[in-house]
Formats: sequence, structure tokens, C-alpha cells
Amino acid sequence: MRFLHTSDWHLGRSFHRVSLLGAQGAFLDHLVATAREHDVDAVLVAGDVYDRAVPPLAAVELFDGVLHRLADAGVPTVMISGNHDSARRLGVASGLIERAGIHLRTDPAGCATPVVLGDTHGDVAFYGLPYLEPALVRDEFRAKTAGHEAVLGAAVDRVRADLAERAPGTRSVVLAHAFVAGGEPSDSERDITVGGVAAVPSGLFDGLDYTALGHLHGCQTLNERVRYSGSPLAYSFSEAHHRKTMWLVELGPAGEIAAERLDCPVPRPLARIEGRLEELLADPALARHEDSWVEATVTDPVRPAEPMARLAGRFPHTLSLVFAPERSGQDAVASYAERLRDRDDHQIAEDFVTHVRGGSGPDERERAVLRGAFDDVRVDTSVREVAG
Repeated sequence: MRFLHTSDWHLGRSFHRVSLLGAQGAFLDHLVATAREHDVDAVLVAGDVYDRAVPPLAAVELFDGVLHRLADAGVPTVMISGNHDSARRLGVASGLIERAGIHLRTDPAGCATPVVLGDTHGDVAFYGLPYLEPALVRDEFRAKTAGHEAVLGAAVDRVRADLAERAPGTRSVVLAHAFVAGGEPSDSERDITVGGVAAVPSGLFDGLDYTALGHLHGCQTLNERVRYSGSPLAYSFSEAHHRKTMWLVELGPAGEIAAERLDCPVPRPLARIEGRLEELLADPALARHEDSWVEATVTDPVRPAEPMARLAGRFPHTLSLVFAPERSGQDAVASYAERLRDRDDHQIAEDFVTHVRGGSGPDERERAVLRGAFDDVRVDTSVREVAG
């Protein structure tokens, strides 16, 4: 059985206000051509098909077009909803679309109902586990706690129970959208932390032949059988070092795995450059970035005049300007942005409590209250997105 593992298309997303619809269309063209070229038995999309719950019409048209082309090519497609998608909207007409070989798995209650495809060695059961918002699915899975590990573990238990009832030798593939421990995040994923915990252990998927993960935007191998495909395009400058690919996976007769990375089209390379403005404008080593999308960090002690306009003269695709002035050892004053860098909302809230108390931070009970407040807001946002 040969299949393509992709995820995190984020159709409709822009990059620093630059539309990516053309680049996303080019990727979908590449996906269909690759599926044909390698004669794959299935295409897997592990969530975040769209970038938001109510996507723009142009993004819906891209999605509609690629479904038609995959169906015309006779390539079965299995896809799940991610935390950016509206599961209910994405799942509209899924029963009808399934007749064309496009299998949308958006309902948590159906996670143990696989798409079964066969090859000369028997059946392969593809289980789609959509993104499971713990507070919304806890009752469905009778989980003891409203945490990612509890609800995802319960869903995988259902998968194992169904697999145990199938013919001996049935191979298993699971699609899941989650932050699995060992994965490296980037700046462009939406935070899914619940109760201070975002990641689940990879051991949840032990015993399954292959787990196709989505959510993290870098292509990663957690172990031979658990992998992230990553997003097909870069969605933040933190991904400048990423090589954007899909996994071409061969699943052998006894569950053996052979996986190859296939490159995705790159609309324009990304570059992060740093230094004093005059150095950035004159350094010959930076010539290779003159056609890249650029994030420039300017380190002049005093903010120079018109830095963006001057940078654009050499780097016409400069999209982001960061001002991080050099400081002497005696100058301990940091800008507000610098103090917040690499700190999540919960840490910032704890810092605020510490500040207003004159140095005394929150105790464990107060930290729990803060975590609960942030969890409630995130869940409420998810519910309103779906309802809207």
C-alpha cells in the first residue's frame, strides 16, 4: 500500500499580508500530479485543511477543485478536521462525497469507523481522528479528565478495539491532529494548551502500523511509525529553515514502513537577516537573499531613519522589520516586545501578577485559576467559531 501523507494546508492563509492563494493552488496541482506519478493508493490529509472556521470563497474553491481532481484520478482521499477547521462545516455532505472516494472524518464519534482499502496482501484500515477539543469531547469519550492525553487515548482505545475485531493481518493507519511530545513547534501553530499541557506522549500510538500526524508545521519523524508531514508552505519566518515536503509511505505486507520525503514547490525562499542597517545594505554575503521574503532585525543603537524603505531598496520583498538595538552591559532596560518574546499568554499573566504584587508571584491555586481562565476563553472561541 502506497500513500501520500500531507497536512496543514491552511487554505486561505496569507503570509504577512501577502496572499498565498496562488502558491496554495500550485501546491495542490503538485499534489495531484505527484499522486498520479507515484500511482498512490491513497492521499491522507491530517487536518487544518482551512486556516479558519469560515474560510474565504477563494479557499473553498481551491478545496473543491482539488477534490474533483483527486476523484477524477481515482485516488481515495482520507482527511480529518484540525483545530483551525470547523469540523461541522468541513463535514457537510461527507456522506455524498464519500461515494467519489473522498472520505472526510470530522465527527469524533466516528473515529473507530475506518476507511478500508485493500491491496494484494489484504486490508488496510485508515482511522481518522479529527482534532479533539478536550472540553467538547470529554463526555463522548467518557474521559476522566478534560485533557488532550485523556481524550486522544480514549479515541485510540476505540481504534484498537475495532482493529481487534477485524481479520488477522489487517494493517492500521491512523490520522490524528495533535501536539505529540518530541515534536518541534514553530511560531505559526495555534496554541492548544489545556491545563498547562499541550503535548501528548507518542506512546499513545504504540502498536499501530503508521500514524499520520498534523498540527506542527515542520516535517518530523518521532519514530519510524509516527510522523508529521508538516505544512506544504511556510507560514512564519520561524520556518525559514524548514524543507517543505510530503511523505510518500510504503506499507508492507507485515506493516513494514518505508518513507520518502517529496519536496513541495517553494513560491519564494525565506530569509532572516540581522545587523546594523548600513551593514545589511552593504554586505555582499546577503546578495543571495535579495529575491527572498525577508525578516530584517535592525540592531542600530538608535533607530535609523526610514529603515523599511531603505531595506526595500535592496530587498524588495522585505515583509517584517524588527528593531532590537544593541545594548551595553550596563544597559539592562529591555523593550516591552523583548520582555514578551518567547513567553506564552499564561506566563505573561503570571508576570503581571508578580509585577503588581511587587515581586510575589501567584501560588499554585492562583496558577490553576489563570490556566482555567485561558482554557475557558480558548474553548469559548472554538465554540463561537463553529456556531458562526
